Amino acid sequence: MTGKITLAMLAFAANSILCRVAIKGLHIDPFSFSTLRLLGGACVLFILLRKPLLNRPVEWRLPNTLFLALYVFAFSLAYIHLGAAEGALLLFGTVQLVMTGWGFFRGERFSGLKCAGIALAVAGIAFLLLPGANSPPLLPASMMVLAGAGWAAYSIAGKSVNNATAATAGSFILATPLAIILSLLLHQSAHADTSGVLLALVSGGLTSGAAYALWYAIVPSLTASTASTVQLSVPCLSALGGALFLGEHLSLLLLVSSATVIAGIAIAIFADKRAREHS
Repeated sequence: MTGKITLAMLAFAANSILCRVAIKGLHIDPFSFSTLRLLGGACVLFILLRKPLLNRPVEWRLPNTLFLALYVFAFSLAYIHLGAAEGALLLFGTVQLVMTGWGFFRGERFSGLKCAGIALAVAGIAFLLLPGANSPPLLPASMMVLAGAGWAAYSIAGKSVNNATAATAGSFILATPLAIILSLLLHQSAHADTSGVLLALVSGGLTSGAAYALWYAIVPSLTASTASTVQLSVPCLSALGGALFLGEHLSLLLLVSSATVIAGIAIAIFADKRAREHS
């Protein structure tokens, strides 16, 4: 389980890097990137479902599709002006709040230690957003918060699917024509070079489609609060990737925020483990 979670989190971080490289480098516009990302995921997942080991019909769920489309488009638009790590912190900070709130609403109870861990992780996100020269621009930050709400809803919806790959395939396939329509209606100056197309397709086929199917297979076995807390590791991975591949500066503010988030995750996971041992 730990290995699968690690692989999924690395893929989520890679999405931030790939999107930021494509859009920051002006290789492709956000609408085209989103559309090709969904198309790539749809193709890869459809092929996977034809394999003998799976061989399942596509599972169609319209709400999941809408949540996925909201996340994908808001994610790409936000990354026009946000750094990879900044965006990931905002994204998964929002996921943390929404999924933890949903878990509490559904009757999930938290130990004092787990509450402390969640609070510390959220404090790390809040620290990044303190007003000042290094705080992210309001509109892109708001778009990433919207993307986080969409991803949280998509993850919560994944707890009730029958088959992870079939449900993920259905969401990507249904979202693709929706993305094409939105792109035609809302964006008239599409552009893309070969690098932009390849980055979008890799993001869609590998680090989105295949990785989301893996995540959908994992998430039913996790509580909502744990699933959201684990994802707060992604901003830390994105910060490292942004520094390595994009030359983004690892500011003291970002380092302190990331360290605080990691400490909160560790405490929350330890609290879950102790609760299982005493149950």
